[in-house]
Amino acid sequence: MEKKVTIQVYGAEQICASCVGTPSSKDTFEWLKAALSRKYPGQPFDIQYIDIFAPGDDQKVRAFAQKVMDEDLFYPVVVIEGEPVAEGNPRLKKIYAVMEQYGYIPENAFAAHD
Repeated sequence: MEKKVTIQVYGAEQICASCVGTPSSKDTFEWLKAALSRKYPGQPFDIQYIDIFAPGDDQKVRAFAQKVMDEDLFYPVVVIEGEPVAEGNPRLKKIYAVMEQYGYIPENAFAAHD
């Protein structure tokens, strides 16, 4: 693994109008955190949930939260190392591919080398 990546999940309490029937942003955050922990056990990463309506004081975070609203992006928006990789209902396959670009190794790959 090259370095511990930072994953940000931007979302809101209210489900976006175009995302009716999908899990909430907070539920997606919890699901993604659990899925990544299972896929890459023992390989640390930072994952944060950011409410786009209360993003805190970090200027970069505030700017991206504003972008989500200004550009009507489907939230949650998943950002890895500053790059948006998914919006709306994220696909694990795409997120896994990005994680592996940073050197994360899937659990099943360890078993293949035993």
